[in-house]
Amino acid sequence: MTKVSAMQFRQIAEYTIARFGLEDTPEQLMAEWDEMAREAYSTVVEAKPHAVEYLHLLRTSGAKLAVATSLPPALRDPAMAHVGIGGLFDEVVSVDDAGDVSKESPDVYLLAAERLGVSPADCTVFEDLLVGIKAAKSVGMTVWAMNDDSSAGDWAEICEVSDGVLFDFSDAPEIL
Repeated sequence: MTKVSAMQFRQIAEYTIARFGLEDTPEQLMAEWDEMAREAYSTVVEAKPHAVEYLHLLRTSGAKLAVATSLPPALRDPAMAHVGIGGLFDEVVSVDDAGDVSKESPDVYLLAAERLGVSPADCTVFEDLLVGIKAAKSVGMTVWAMNDDSSAGDWAEICEVSDGVLFDFSDAPEIL
């Protein structure tokens, strides 16, 4: 899992085709995955525990909010709508907006900060991937790690490099 977690979508398709000797083209495989993912993101995906309430608290407090994600809009937007957070953010950016970089690069976080009009040092990031945590930390952002099963293999290092650890957003800092 760690090998592909920071790859771009096409890179994952190419890796999968090579790894398993598939006859599909990257485009065919990505189209199949897109359809499966669109269905899942628009009907199955759930917010982390108490995340929606926490976002409403931050919004009410006047905090500037952004999403910095590796998801393309075709997946990101249905997921955000499904969990009820679509209108809570001032900015929504993906790695595509930042020049098609991976989450190993801090560019997506820097773009979110720039669009919010704040310095990286004034940003708090909630992240569940080690590569994302390291990227945001590398530009001086405060990073809270969110526990996720997909990052279990990296959990010890995640705990070392992050500024705080969350299992539930009810434990998140009230004032950032």
